[in-house]
Amino acid sequence: MAMKFEKKGEGHYMLDVTGYVCPHPQIYTKKALEKLQTGDILEVVFDNPSSSESISAMCDSNGNEIVDRKMDGGKFVFTIKKA
Repeated sequence: MAMKFEKKGEGHYMLDVTGYVCPHPQIYTKKALEKLQTGDILEVVFDNPSSSESISAMCDSNGNEIVDRKMDGGKFVFTIKKA
């Protein structure tokens, strides 16, 4: 189980924190977003249901917008636009 952060294209990044439990997915998402520029897209993949609430709350408080939320099998995929 290793956290994976990669660039998928210009201004588009992916963070995979599958297998991690709270608060790690939220912490890794926050750190990844800090590296991005305004307007960049971060796709976060995780499988801990309670992380969806903490990541949503963090985005609300930081002004980042979750533009898409999907379930893919047992995984959540949040697409976040950096404010």
